[in-house]
Amino acid sequence: MMDAPYEYPIAVEGLKKTFRSSKRSGLPDKVAVDDISFSVKKGEIFGLLGPNGAGKTTTIKMLATLLIPDSGKVRILGIDAVEGNERAIRERINLVSGGERGLYYRLTGRQNLKFFSNLYNIEKNKQNELIEKLLETVRLTDAADIKVEDYSRGMKQRMHIARALVNRPEVLYLDEPTIGLDPEIARDVRSLVKQLAASGTTIMLTTHYMFEAEELCDRIMIISNGRSVGYGTVAELKRLIPDANVIEIVTDSDPHETVSKLSSEHRIIHISTERIGGRYCTRAQLKDRTDMLSEFDTLFYEHGIRKISYDEPTLEDIYLSLVSADDSVDITPAVGGH
Repeated sequence: MMDAPYEYPIAVEGLKKTFRSSKRSGLPDKVAVDDISFSVKKGEIFGLLGPNGAGKTTTIKMLATLLIPDSGKVRILGIDAVEGNERAIRERINLVSGGERGLYYRLTGRQNLKFFSNLYNIEKNKQNELIEKLLETVRLTDAADIKVEDYSRGMKQRMHIARALVNRPEVLYLDEPTIGLDPEIARDVRSLVKQLAASGTTIMLTTHYMFEAEELCDRIMIISNGRSVGYGTVAELKRLIPDANVIEIVTDSDPHETVSKLSSEHRIIHISTERIGGRYCTRAQLKDRTDMLSEFDTLFYEHGIRKISYDEPTLEDIYLSLVSADDSVDITPAVGGH
């Protein structure tokens, strides 16, 4: 099959997917993906963000030819992904999910890579060199001959990535690749993702970690209930919220009682506190340029204010603003310090 000319390795137009409920269940049908369109450039890291149930994994599965969309156009590497070209596409793509499945635990790391090399018909005389290079890439050379069942979670996730690179994919889908990993291993995975993109691999990433998306992604689509609610670079998305809508307060003592009371305040979209370096950082996102600086100064005074000011919105602020109108989903993203 000859390659069709293409500008974007991933091109999506009007993608839709509904999961039908049985009549016996009495439950309504679930619209998982509702008319989304986007394109991804070669070597780009494209982020797909959204609450649980927003449609991220369903979208990834359709782009990886694991689910058939109800309607819409999907072209992967110039090939129509809806018209029965799954094999031609699968030879040139791969998928990594942030879970435990996909490896053979009773085999060693090296044996796993050997198995998948055979599965992808890698030439026998090239397999050993490829396997050694992949083990080195994911820093598992010393654990190559240990059974995967004895790997730590971080080692398993790195082996997932090595497995996904066996066929030298031109497009790589990463579905929550660092979920549950300790900070050091998560940092290694992010570094590897950057290296792959720099080498020309087109990457589509889903994550709940806002800092991770901000660090890695060239462009981002935020979806809620299957619909796109924001699309662009991090800088473009940040321009959707004026600086005057975010207040940051740093205090000596924990202001959780004050924050709890303010969480139901109608002028506040979202407010949260985290402990950083022995002090407490509270961020509040306000509606429509509401001026609450003097009120916050009074309310937080007893907690020992070190800093109080309007601040530039973060990607997390943008995310919360764009999905907060939907009360049916949990809009709180993970904000761990990986």
